[in-house]
Amino acid sequence: MQHRLIVVTDRHGCPRPLADQVALALRGGPFALVLRDKDLPWEERHRLAAELGILVAEYGGVLIVADPEAPVAAAHLSAARAVPDPRPVLVGRSVHAGEPIDPGLDYCTYSPVWPSGSKPGYGPAIGPAALAEVCAASPVPVYALGGVDGPDRALAAREAGAAGVAVMGQVMHAEDPEHEIRALRGALV
Repeated sequence: MQHRLIVVTDRHGCPRPLADQVALALRGGPFALVLRDKDLPWEERHRLAAELGILVAEYGGVLIVADPEAPVAAAHLSAARAVPDPRPVLVGRSVHAGEPIDPGLDYCTYSPVWPSGSKPGYGPAIGPAALAEVCAASPVPVYALGGVDGPDRALAAREAGAAGVAVMGQVMHAEDPEHEIRALRGALV
């Protein structure tokens, strides 16, 4: 994947409608957007994916759909989900500390690297030193997830060997998501 930054949606934490939050964030530069919000019925997520896909593509980003229920170009799978058939062009997976990384993926998010405000109780956090070991041994690019609450941690993840970072709350809950994207992208260069 060409992007070093993955933003995971969370419409419940947004200070405005999700599409508006994403549009403001994209002003800070392109990124990969994972449409999560799995509590929505598939039909609603599919409609939202179409809307967000156009928006993200206009800025040079890519839309990835979490655990899709129909064929998509890019899919992000939870740990238990099998790779869809036919296989999407881009396939990533959530991997939690201690789980093996499937070499058939295009990338994975690995968590928790730091304690996470959005998913308290997941852990323990592995920290940058263990992340470096994971990245060195991984057969696919690793994106650090969990507690990436600003540019310092994004930089620490890159210095540990991560291909990039994945964030949710830092951007989805922000009053100024454009600023957050600019700061994160600046640390990931």
